Amino acid sequence: MNDVITHWIDGYRRAWDSNAPDDIRALFTEDAEYRTRPHAKPWHGRDEIVAKWIEVGDEPNDYTFEWQPVVVTDDTAVVQAKTDYVDNTYHNLWVIRLAPDGRATSFTEWWMEEPRS
Repeated sequence: MNDVITHWIDGYRRAWDSNAPDDIRALFTEDAEYRTRPHAKPWHGRDEIVAKWIEVGDEPNDYTFEWQPVVVTDDTAVVQAKTDYVDNTYHNLWVIRLAPDGRATSFTEWWMEEPRS
């Protein structure tokens, strides 16, 4: 399963950098849900995920990203990550529920901005 989540994260980063609809679409099942915050209204289905992703997308390569798995089971991965932008640093916790083919059926992210010193 660690290979599956590594492959998925690699695809996520590819989509993050490209904002290409096909790269984004490849990550999710047709009926997937994407939550930008745990209690936020989810984006439903690949078409909405692609549209919203592009709408709020980052510029390619304007960040550094480190991650590590916290828990990985047959169908769920919890990932802890850190994203550094020029002006901000975020600590992330992702819960990714995966279909047998390795695409996400559900993605929920928690992100916390690191205080500036």
